[in-house]
Amino acid sequence: MVVEIRELALPGIYEITPKKFGDDRGFFSETYNKTVLAKGGIEADFVQDNHSMSSAVGVLRGLHFQVPPHAQDKLVRVAKGAVFDVVVDIRNGSPTLGHWIGLKLSAKAWNQIFVPKGFAHGFVTLEPGSEVIYKVSDYYAPSYERSIAYDDPDIGIKWPLEHGSLQLSKKDAEAGRLKDMQTGFSY
Repeated sequence: MVVEIRELALPGIYEITPKKFGDDRGFFSETYNKTVLAKGGIEADFVQDNHSMSSAVGVLRGLHFQVPPHAQDKLVRVAKGAVFDVVVDIRNGSPTLGHWIGLKLSAKAWNQIFVPKGFAHGFVTLEPGSEVIYKVSDYYAPSYERSIAYDDPDIGIKWPLEHGSLQLSKKDAEAGRLKDMQTGFSY
């Protein structure tokens, strides 16, 4: 696997860009290799793949996480379209608690983001028909899932779309603020 691994502004968050080998038939890309990522500082045992498709621009999914003992590392990529992907530090005692980073993920750029346990994750679609595929290190456990408000004023995420143009699920629209949550994560 030929890959570029770059740590982002929040420690433990990485952008990963696998190499694509193309010719007139199409392309080939190895999008995940546990050994290569471990050499780059990313160690996670993935047990489930998820795939979402959002038909419109402005579909916002997040900010989601699962509390221990079912916390999840995530490796997120876009197979079609583009999203603005956001990660928020939710570890109590962390010097970056409540800090966020945003990264455009797209099929064109062929980049991915690694989100470790202790961080909330979400994204908003930038193109219609965007498809997001992500690996997780623990199975989906609905009773351990939590959501933080995408517009939590203490976090202050600068989403690239206007508030009125966003489409949220009922669960995400009713999500609470980080300061009112017990995340279960410590620094």
